[in-house]
Amino acid sequence: MTLRNKKQSFIRNIFARRERNGRNTNKGSLDFPEAQSGPTFKSLFFPGLGRPMPPPVQDLKTFRVFVATWNVGGKSPHNALNLDDILHADQSDIYVLGFQEIVPLNAGNVLVIEDNEPAAKWLALINQSLNKSCDLASRGSRPSASLAGSLFFSKHSLKKVSKTFRAESGRRLKTCNCTPELERKQSKDPCFRYQHSHISEDNFPLEEDDDVSNGFDIGEMAISSSTDQMNYSLIASKQMVGIFVTVWVRKELVQHVGHLRISCISRGIMGCLRNKGCISVSMSLYQTSFCFVCSHLASGEKEGDELRRNTDVIEILKNTQFPKRCRSHHSRAPDKILEHDRVIWLGDLNYRIALSYAETRKHLQENAWDALLDKDQLKIEREAGRVFKGWREGKIYFAPTYKYFYNSDTYAGETNSKKKRRTPAWCDRILWHGAGIRQLSYVRRESQFSDHRPVCATFLVDVDAVTGGVKKGLSDSNMKVGIEELLPPTSKYF
Repeated sequence: MTLRNKKQSFIRNIFARRERNGRNTNKGSLDFPEAQSGPTFKSLFFPGLGRPMPPPVQDLKTFRVFVATWNVGGKSPHNALNLDDILHADQSDIYVLGFQEIVPLNAGNVLVIEDNEPAAKWLALINQSLNKSCDLASRGSRPSASLAGSLFFSKHSLKKVSKTFRAESGRRLKTCNCTPELERKQSKDPCFRYQHSHISEDNFPLEEDDDVSNGFDIGEMAISSSTDQMNYSLIASKQMVGIFVTVWVRKELVQHVGHLRISCISRGIMGCLRNKGCISVSMSLYQTSFCFVCSHLASGEKEGDELRRNTDVIEILKNTQFPKRCRSHHSRAPDKILEHDRVIWLGDLNYRIALSYAETRKHLQENAWDALLDKDQLKIEREAGRVFKGWREGKIYFAPTYKYFYNSDTYAGETNSKKKRRTPAWCDRILWHGAGIRQLSYVRRESQFSDHRPVCATFLVDVDAVTGGVKKGLSDSNMKVGIEELLPPTSKYF
């Protein structure tokens, strides 16, 4: 008997046995009423397949997110600059670091081609700080100043430097991590079918305008730790003239990051040049969407300048549009900033204190923060509902962060030259929007490197993680196709 005849005989025997047990078959066709409880062909060969899929299990996870903003005054970092006091205040799960004026805002950088050598140096310093424990473990001691100098030799593009700080898994960030069960309810072409798709090297949202070498090398120290030893992996990095934002996550979380996209908005001269504006990073962690907005708004301390800053914020919210990466027509990846579940806005917002220099100085000497905050332009504009409506900011318990003399703790207003005088202000701010965000700290750090002081905030953020149901990457429709191929053609055999 041939193999084909054996299959036919085996299948006929199955249904002959059903007839003997009083179960119905119609002439030449299969009819399995839903009320029948007997075994079907599928349940015989694929136990449990006919049962309903187990419902997804909602799992609320909480992660620690560290955010810092720093206007570095157009200065490139030197090799002795140590970021430990800024970044190692806590061990967070996600680090979002935004800079302003990483290059001088001159015509060459704004109109011709931006210098990305400082951005590469900042990346190397951040990596050195975040992954220092791994680096020291591999070396057995703290690197000397001479070794630190090796950070800044030779030539590499920012893109090459960025790749160095990505863990291997970071090279395969998912374009989509939508929940299979939720998508399956809405579409016959579910998003999770494409879980195998990943962001390619060319599409990875890192700085791309860097084909020209620019006088920077990460050196032995920066790459001494293998990617397997790194605690944190770089997942996003982008420069727009002086604005630079970089996002790092714990290596074990990289696999849960998806929908990573970047959008830039120019708000400089005439509302179009890139000396002012913002870079926004959109991503999902498990099934919760995040947006990080790093901005540098209109400057000036004349009356009415705050209205230009309001306009910048309104235009950024209106015009920021993230590209679509998910292939599903029912993608839940947000397109706009306020559509995200959790949003954090950081940067040099440039809002000033609506007092004269003399009045401001008097309150500073008395540490009368409340009196100064009552005249803070951002507070006034928010309470009036003209900007950042529905956003939150932590209570400020620190001195104004701008403007200082370089390498000094003296405010730049303390000078005989009125031209150089600036009224101290809280220009550097961090706000948030959305539920599930709790701020743990809101502080400034004491670095004299710039005329601004860095401002840092730590948050506990709730994240929805859906577990259970279909195994990742395997869709019910795909399983159905495989089963139908095994079923005998009924028209031929019955």
